[in-house]
Amino acid sequence: MTDRGEAALRQSEDALIVGPSEMRWVDGKLVISIRERSVPHCDLLRGEVVLTPSAVTDTEVILHKDETHIWRPFAPIAKIDVCLNKPGWNWTGHGYFDANFGTRALEDDFSFWTWGRYPTSSGATCFYDAERRDGSEHLEVALAFDADGTVREVEAPPLIKMRRSLWAVRRETRCDPGFRPRQIKAMLDAPFYCRSVVETQIGGEIVQGVHEALDLNRFASPFLKPMLAVKVPRRRGWTFR
Repeated sequence: MTDRGEAALRQSEDALIVGPSEMRWVDGKLVISIRERSVPHCDLLRGEVVLTPSAVTDTEVILHKDETHIWRPFAPIAKIDVCLNKPGWNWTGHGYFDANFGTRALEDDFSFWTWGRYPTSSGATCFYDAERRDGSEHLEVALAFDADGTVREVEAPPLIKMRRSLWAVRRETRCDPGFRPRQIKAMLDAPFYCRSVVETQIGGEIVQGVHEALDLNRFASPFLKPMLAVKVPRRRGWTFR
């Protein structure tokens, strides 16, 4: 990930270009072309990620009563093809495409949240739980998606605590009573954020999906924020060397 200046951004109806990399819709597929240098190793990273949605939804979920944050699950069920210039970084599997939009900083409106997307035998189920800073009701979202893009609200199973991450970030996810959710693969560990593959049980079905936990109290710390600049480089222009 690289932060770039306004001059590096170009946008059209079907494409978003940021510096030397871009995302572009081509014949119903989202083609992500990557041409970057990794940090801190400065390796040349190039290749393509192609996402083929089974359907694109028009669902928008308001996360805050002021409508300052919206979650948009564009394609909760999709096929993904990854082809990068690194050994072992070429594969085909099950993917998804979503995004968050906001007009205020996340740490201003939330103190903590967890999110999970679990493929099921009938499609995929997503859970979104968040604690708002204004003390209003806990956000609880549970949506089931079918392959044709049909979306329906479902009853959320209990919120069950999990073992904390390597950085001791608090974690929890939805799970049937009597089953213990667990991490089966680490993906990203940071002092304020954890992403992993988690196994849980939903409606009697054992499923594995991507889970994230975000501690925004930690993120807001003036001692922690400067660390982001070490991991995420900033470049004003868009030229690539």
